Amino acid sequence: MISADEKLKEKLSVLLPALNEKQRRLLLGAEAIALGYGGIKYLSDITGMSTNTIARGIREFETGDEDVSRVRKKGSGRKNLTRKFPQLEHCIEAIIEPDTRGDPESPLRWTCKSVRNISDYLGEQGYSVSRQTVARILHKMEFSLQGNRKTKEGKDHPDRDKQFRFINSMCKRFLSKGDPVISVDTKKKELVGEYKNAGREWHKKGGAIEVNGHDFPDPKVSKAIPYGIYDIGNDSGWVNVGITADTAEFAVSSISHWWKYVGSHRYSDSKKLLICADAGGSNGYRLRLWKRELQQLVDTCEIEISVCHFPPGTSKWNKIEHRLFSFISLNWRGKPLTSYQ
Repeated sequence: MISADEKLKEKLSVLLPALNEKQRRLLLGAEAIALGYGGIKYLSDITGMSTNTIARGIREFETGDEDVSRVRKKGSGRKNLTRKFPQLEHCIEAIIEPDTRGDPESPLRWTCKSVRNISDYLGEQGYSVSRQTVARILHKMEFSLQGNRKTKEGKDHPDRDKQFRFINSMCKRFLSKGDPVISVDTKKKELVGEYKNAGREWHKKGGAIEVNGHDFPDPKVSKAIPYGIYDIGNDSGWVNVGITADTAEFAVSSISHWWKYVGSHRYSDSKKLLICADAGGSNGYRLRLWKRELQQLVDTCEIEISVCHFPPGTSKWNKIEHRLFSFISLNWRGKPLTSYQ
């Protein structure tokens, strides 16, 4: 049979979490009165509430409280820190933006300006402020965590649009005649081995692939240099992976291999090829080696090659960036590149 003490414990464990602090005081005050001498100590032991709180509940229960809508008396509770420390917001702003406050030697100038670090630094200045309060004040001051925004553009060349229209007309002309149009570029170099790759993949619990704890390249293993070729008319891609350097010889060799194993079979009746490329890199418009290697390719394959370079600063408009490289990045997501295949 359940004792009276156990019944009281069970009742309080159900009721107290559902009540506000004033209701909890009144309930425990009433129970303490009912229990009589020693009731305050007993209720404190089984509920964890202080004896002062229960005694206050008895006083409120006996005297009555006219304003039943308020949990606390007007003006009670912890005072706002910005009222206690009027200079607090100014100090936080000085830490966040040291240059605007004339303090280029701020201790957090070259460290992570996390709310924890700001809170620690304020503690050194005599302000006892939690990181949650720092975050609340920052939001109140309309601060937020933001990354860099790539919004600044270089000066527009007066002939930029004209060059794009020319590239577009050339592509249409070649495609209408059934001649190949390819977009070429080099993807960023990749470390080969058990290195962490950005992204996540589904694995069973504890089954994540383990990789090196650092990204220092192994001098015995060359980096992978993917040179991509995107066939615009056929909507297909081809990648040649180099292991030495991103040179004009490597770029033209990649195009040569594509033509030998893919292009010449897909466009067997064509004797023309249009290449769309960036203005810089291994296929840059100023590279004499690029032009010389292309001429050798023309002589070897007996095809006519035309090259259209995108204006400077517009490499992201190259078709290969969106139609090939983006899918390569998705395919590599969360997987270490352990081989060149």
